[in-house]
Amino acid sequence: MDFDRIASFIQAHYQTKGFISLHEPVFHGKEREYVLDAIDSTFVSSVGAYVDRFENMVRDRTQVACAVAVVNGTTGLQLALELGGVMPGDEVISQSLTFVATSNAIAHLKAHPVFVDVDLDTMGMSPSALDEFLENYGTKTSSGIINKVTGRRIAAVLPMHTFGFPVDLDGLLEVCNRWEIPLIEDAAEALGSFYRGRPVGGFGTLGVLSFNGNKIITTGGGGMVLTNDPKLGARAKHLSTTAKVPHPYAFIHDEVGYNFRMPNLNAALGCAQLESLDSFLVAKRELAKSYGTFFGAMGITVRQERAHTRANYWLNTLQLKDSVERDKFIIEMNTRGVMCRPAWTLNHRLPMYTSCIRDKQTNACWLEERIVNIPSGLKKNL
Repeated sequence: MDFDRIASFIQAHYQTKGFISLHEPVFHGKEREYVLDAIDSTFVSSVGAYVDRFENMVRDRTQVACAVAVVNGTTGLQLALELGGVMPGDEVISQSLTFVATSNAIAHLKAHPVFVDVDLDTMGMSPSALDEFLENYGTKTSSGIINKVTGRRIAAVLPMHTFGFPVDLDGLLEVCNRWEIPLIEDAAEALGSFYRGRPVGGFGTLGVLSFNGNKIITTGGGGMVLTNDPKLGARAKHLSTTAKVPHPYAFIHDEVGYNFRMPNLNAALGCAQLESLDSFLVAKRELAKSYGTFFGAMGITVRQERAHTRANYWLNTLQLKDSVERDKFIIEMNTRGVMCRPAWTLNHRLPMYTSCIRDKQTNACWLEERIVNIPSGLKKNL
C-alpha cells in the first residue's frame, strides 16, 4: 500500500502539510456573535433564549414533536432510557460495536447491558440477531418481556447509528413492535442522516443526539433528547431541570431530578452551527465521494450509504482485509501526520462489561478487526 500517496491525497484535500485531525470543529458563521450576545444578556446558564431557540431548531430539523437540550449525549441517553421505562435491575439490549457512552448510560441507571450482534452492511444492530436473542431468551408476561435465564425484565432496545450510517430501522421496529419493547435510538453520530426520507432519531419512542466537539455540529458539550410524545418531552424537560415545579421565586421540587439542562452559552454556539449544517453536509458528501473514488481505485473498500438511506458521513470508514493491515495502516498514517483510528474496542471486552450477556458477536468482531476511520472534518476555508 502506498502510504505516501494516501497521505499526500488527504493533505492536498485539506491544503496543509501539518497534522490533520480526525474531525475538528469549524466556526465560520455567527458563533462568536451569538455567544457574545448570550454573555451580554447575562443569561449564561440553563435559562436563556438560545436554549429555547436551539431546541426549536433541532425539533424542526429532525421533524419530531419535542426536542430537549441536555449537557451531553450520555446524559441524554440516560434520561431517554429512564423515560422509556428502564428501571434498576432491568436489561437493555444494545450493541457491542459502539462508543462506551451507550453502555454507560444503561449502567448509570443500574440496569444491565445485553449485547447482540450487528449487521455487516449497516455496522449497527442486526434485526435478525435481536429476534434470535428474544426467541431464545424472552418470554412474554404480564410484567413485560422477561429473560428466561436471568429473570430480569428486558425493558428497551438501544441501537446506535454507527458513524452516521442508519441502522435497519424497519427490521428493528418490526421486532420491537412484535415483542412490545420500546426502541430508543442512539443517534449521537447521525444528525443529518435519513432513513426512507425521514431524519433518524425520531423513529423510536425516543432518540438522542450528541453535540460533542467532534460531531458534525458542536455546542462544545451537549446533547438533545428527541420524542414525538409531548408528555415524554415535557417530562424530559422537567426531570432534566432538577424536577423544579415552575414558580416565579419558590424552589419546589416534586421528585428526584437531574441537573442536565444545556447552558445558554452552549446553545448559542449550537444555533450558529445548525445554521451551517446544510453546507457541512454538502462538503462531507463531496469528501466521501472523493474518498470513494480514490480508495476504490486502490482496491480499498470505503463504506457507503445503503439504499433507502442518506448518511451524514460523519466519519469516513475504510474496511481493510484484516487486523494486521488495519494496524499497519493506522501506524503509517499517524506517522505521516494524518490521524486515523480503529473502531472502538467492543464494549463486551471492556472490564466493566465482560460479564454481560451477549451472543457470538461474529460480525462485530469481524468489523472491529478491519475498520479504520480517516480524516472527515471540514476544510477551514469552507
